[in-house]
Amino acid sequence: MKKLLVVLLILAVASMAFIGCQGRGNQNRDITVGFAQAKADESDWRMANTRSMLDAFNRAGWRLILADSNNDAAKQIADVQNFINMGVDYIVISAVNEAGWDTVLRNAQRANIPVILNDRTMQASEDLWLAWFGGSFRHEGDLAMDWIEKRFGANPVGLVHLQGQLGASAQVGRTEAVDAALARNSNWNLLARQTGDWGTDRARAVMTVWIQQHRNRINVVFAENDNMALGAIQALQEAGIRVGGANGVAIVTVDANRWSLQMTLEGLINYNVECNPLLGPGIFTIIDNHRKGIMPPKRSTVDALTFAYDSITQAVINARAY
Repeated sequence: MKKLLVVLLILAVASMAFIGCQGRGNQNRDITVGFAQAKADESDWRMANTRSMLDAFNRAGWRLILADSNNDAAKQIADVQNFINMGVDYIVISAVNEAGWDTVLRNAQRANIPVILNDRTMQASEDLWLAWFGGSFRHEGDLAMDWIEKRFGANPVGLVHLQGQLGASAQVGRTEAVDAALARNSNWNLLARQTGDWGTDRARAVMTVWIQQHRNRINVVFAENDNMALGAIQALQEAGIRVGGANGVAIVTVDANRWSLQMTLEGLINYNVECNPLLGPGIFTIIDNHRKGIMPPKRSTVDALTFAYDSITQAVINARAY
């Protein structure tokens, strides 16, 4: 009888251990993260950002599902709703546009799925998203405008402005900086402003038209990303106009990709403000800490470095991660 009781006790303990292990297994199942990217190959910056996210979550126990909206705001919202329907654990969004998010974010909130904002911000109640991690777009624009002010002083400035996709928070913040600079500098003249949709070919076409309209009056190009700056440089060179350096049309841009910094060293780009795309590790830390009960800061900003053509070195470029 005693032997039977011992056997039953062992079986009971083994059964409880099995149940306990099964429970821990459920808790330790893969954490699924839905990543709604604006456009995975939109620009060199966006490709680096996409790679950073994929690399950061490429580890045991984690699964990242990438949805590329191709810069279609309606598709991106549908992608997020699909993540909610799938029952993912977290959603990361790099928003195509700032507006239009309230309904789908409330759906995520009702489903108890935390939302983290990658890079871009939204016009949505702060209680609908857990945290934002990225650069300050207005600050990046302010740094670019500060360089133009120092370079030209009281001399006339004929500015053309290549904007990113209209409505994106990066475009909004950087354009606000330009408007503020125009308001405080009476010697600045905004000759033209138009979106280049973050792309080289589109910016090149836009710049070609501006050269026909304003040729000798243009002395500064501000492009809201490196790819558009490259398009502007190509158009200027094709028109036989000197670019960069001390005597050419000043090229000011934001991103600081390695190839654009090489062009800065060569003097083709005058000033480049960093917008760090390598946000994946920071996003991972936010989510991993949240799982452990550690609430992240509502906003975490990545510092922006700046690079000028007359001070950058090859060693600086070689040390860059992107």
